[in-house]
Amino acid sequence: MKKIALLFLIFILNISSASGITLKIATATPEGTQWMNDMRASAKEIYDKTQGRVNIKYYGGGIKGSDSKVLSQIRIKQLQGGAFTPTSLAAQYPNLNIYGMPLVFNSEQEATYVRSKMDLILQKGLEDSGFVNFGFATSGFANIMSSEPVKTLEDLKGKRVWVPEGDIMSYKSMEALSLNPVTLPITDVLTGLQTGLIDIVTIPTIVGLVLQWHTKVKYITPVPLIYTFGYMAIDKKVFDKIDIKDQVIIREVMNRTYDKFDELNLIDNENAYAALIRSGIQEIRFDEIELNKVRELLLKSNLKLGSAGGFSLELYKEMLSHIAEFRDNKIINSE
Repeated sequence: MKKIALLFLIFILNISSASGITLKIATATPEGTQWMNDMRASAKEIYDKTQGRVNIKYYGGGIKGSDSKVLSQIRIKQLQGGAFTPTSLAAQYPNLNIYGMPLVFNSEQEATYVRSKMDLILQKGLEDSGFVNFGFATSGFANIMSSEPVKTLEDLKGKRVWVPEGDIMSYKSMEALSLNPVTLPITDVLTGLQTGLIDIVTIPTIVGLVLQWHTKVKYITPVPLIYTFGYMAIDKKVFDKIDIKDQVIIREVMNRTYDKFDELNLIDNENAYAALIRSGIQEIRFDEIELNKVRELLLKSNLKLGSAGGFSLELYKEMLSHIAEFRDNKIINSE
């Protein structure tokens, strides 16, 4: 009798293995964009290479709601993952936010150098916090997009500045600058601009273009305000149930896909910026002396937040040391 029960259990497990698994992934990326086309192509490659054992189903265009709603659906197993920004999982792994602290980088080159030293540390930290990921894809720097010109800090005073849902660091930064932050999920920003709930957004130009936010602003101020990136995160408990050889396939395909996004997004962002200027949006330059004053205020705010446990102060200082290395080497090489 025990032997029959054991054979039945093995039979059931084989059926379960053969039937495979479906990973339902939510993203705010609109359908029909190149990003979604590439994601679906990677899903097909994974399906083919695993012989149908792993099927990835994407829900694009934000139809599953804000990031907080997506995370709720992951918790109750309606979804298995999502495409997120660092602030989305701030509660689970706040250290992801250190790249995106306002005005911490001066250039894409600086950010790339730091990432070569620290990406793997942050990826492991995220995985240890319960989410498998496949690397980060930058979207470039978030610029200031507004209905009125922004040249100085004073121009921001009294304006309602959008802060992403869950982005405590940006909220604290806005408070440190005596500004008026308004928290909204990314899915509600266009409506917020249309109704006057918010006056200013900070977003990479490619994202502003894709999400149509540029249709509700008149000016863009190109400062390296916030370094942005995205990533896919899958519930580790679900991922660990997948056969090891299929996990390897998923990681190989998705790491390659995100490496491609990381490279192409910068080009797309530059092209999007040029497209916005051609469309009639006016470029405004922020006063350099004023910008340095803002940097000093934000550095104090960042250190205060880190000391209060908002993120690892050790990792933050490591990042600053890599930035200093890059700037020192740049000076030496230019001599």
